[in-house]
Amino acid sequence: MEKVLYILTGCTAAGKTAIALELAVRHRMEVVSCDSMLFYRGMDIGTAKPSPTEMERVPHHLIDLVPVDETFSVGRYVPLAQQAVDQILSRGKRPLVVGGSGFYLKSFLEPVVDELEVGPAVRDRVAELERTGGLQALTGELLRLNPRGLGTLDPKNPRRVARALERCLASGRSLAEIEADFRALPPPFPGFEKRVCVLDRDSVELELRIDRRAREMVEGGLIEEVRRLREQGIECNPAAARAIGYRETLAWLDDPRRCSKEDLAARIAADTRGLVRKQRTWFRGQLQGARRAMAGEEATSAEHALFGRED
Repeated sequence: MEKVLYILTGCTAAGKTAIALELAVRHRMEVVSCDSMLFYRGMDIGTAKPSPTEMERVPHHLIDLVPVDETFSVGRYVPLAQQAVDQILSRGKRPLVVGGSGFYLKSFLEPVVDELEVGPAVRDRVAELERTGGLQALTGELLRLNPRGLGTLDPKNPRRVARALERCLASGRSLAEIEADFRALPPPFPGFEKRVCVLDRDSVELELRIDRRAREMVEGGLIEEVRRLREQGIECNPAAARAIGYRETLAWLDDPRRCSKEDLAARIAADTRGLVRKQRTWFRGQLQGARRAMAGEEATSAEHALFGRED
């Protein structure tokens, strides 16, 4: 049996879901999601989550894993993705990885997490140090443990400094030693060929799709969805609450008189365009060896990028 990972990624609103469904039907595939917001139950409209009908047509994996008030991490994702791929192959099907979340996407291509665990005692110790001394205290302690310097770590980023200090304290090792251990990790999915296609669209067409999608989300029940998710604790999960479509709607719910629903849709569309610019930059820098495809009415371009003359 072939050991190939087919990976379809690309910017938001490029049309990955529709093309993935077409490819999956043609080539006996099942979809493994690597979209970081599809993990959360109830985040449906604002994420353009595949519909129940679409998921009945083609099996999808790693969607609706946890409630919205529970954070989810790439460390939890990696073993689940491996399990999903193994199960798909055991059924004689092909795995098609679909999504645009960079960190989760990279977990199929290179190591993104190690096995270093940070216990609650260490986290509490670092949190107390930050509470009493701020960023200066965190940086001072981190420099004490790393007299040769902090490498590429941004010392002005409190979150990253705190996480780095936690890892040094938990392991008893310097940042350089931790980094060396990480670089020595084996690649994920050893023995697999990895075929990556980055899907894009003409910029004018993509902007029209973004505007239409934002309007359809607001008109299709996004506000009601976010209201329900607020009751379920979405604001306890910063990653979910900051997601485009959700953060703007949460702000709108706080003061709906401040702007109309049309203005809300326009704000979501504008923020989506900003995300697309960042995604395109990331794909160019991080996936230089990937094949590119332009989306159209059919999956032909992406199909050729992933399969060439096969089938």
